Amino acid sequence: MSSNKPTQPARRKVPSGAARSQRNWRHPLRSWLGSHRTSALQALERVRHYPFSSAMTVLVMTIALALPMGLSVLINQVKQLGVNWQEAAQISVYLADSVSAEQQQALTEQVGQLAGVANAQLLDKDLALAEFQQHAGMGDALLQLDYNPLPSVIVVTPKSIEGGAAALEPLRDRLVALDGVDQVQIDLLWVERLSAILAMFERFASGLAVLLIIALLLVMANTIRLAIESRREEILVIKLVGGTDAFVRRPFLYIGVLYGLLAGLLAWVLLALGLAWLNVTVERVAALYQSDFALFGMPFTDGLALVFGAMLLGLAGAWLAVGQHVRAIEPQ
Repeated sequence: MSSNKPTQPARRKVPSGAARSQRNWRHPLRSWLGSHRTSALQALERVRHYPFSSAMTVLVMTIALALPMGLSVLINQVKQLGVNWQEAAQISVYLADSVSAEQQQALTEQVGQLAGVANAQLLDKDLALAEFQQHAGMGDALLQLDYNPLPSVIVVTPKSIEGGAAALEPLRDRLVALDGVDQVQIDLLWVERLSAILAMFERFASGLAVLLIIALLLVMANTIRLAIESRREEILVIKLVGGTDAFVRRPFLYIGVLYGLLAGLLAWVLLALGLAWLNVTVERVAALYQSDFALFGMPFTDGLALVFGAMLLGLAGAWLAVGQHVRAIEPQ
């Protein structure tokens, strides 16, 4: 016997408050991410659709980035020319002729224990004469002398040369006061000259970087302005159907970031190849001066900073152009 009871309709499960809250914040986040993904794809499509103009813009940005960055890398590496600034700066302590060999050794140990001294090395008069004959090209003339006119020297390497020769004056005074010391000379002049030259080039590189960054921003702003003008009708339609300035602005900002990324990567590769090409000549010149100095290439951290900075500059240039021109396009 069948039952004639009406069937109850299935009740729809009502989500809990926590589930509704989770879905409420996920939906706008998915929409926001989807909008940015679409804007990024539009930027890629524009670069692909206009390869020549995009390549010209990227090349101009690459040159503007590579010049100051290359100078900065070169200056930082030339600072290592002496391998160690502390070894490059020396204090020559000339000993009196009356000081015996045993006293010279004892005096060298005493100098090495002074505060502010990193190393002390004795160069006796016989060794000094041999080196002078080798490097001065006057070997035959020196052989005619009845005695060795050169004094014994203690070559002192200071722990720090910050402050230049003036900062080494207290150490010089302590060395002069030692028994058996005839004269003390601070051999720091060439180091100070090189430091001054590098400081001049650093200032020049900084000024050049400022000028090229301004030029880069202007190029990017003009490029984005032309892109906006080419899509004026499309922007008008978007605004007619309720599109906001932020929605219209987003693809152009991604274009600036993409241009910056491509220019930064290209400048990194260009600098790496340029330093490798220049290093061949640098090693040849260094070998003539009995030095093993060589350029060590483009540092990885500097390359990352270059790419990240290029992306920020591309974004800044695009923002300057978009903020003004998009607001000016309004449907009548």
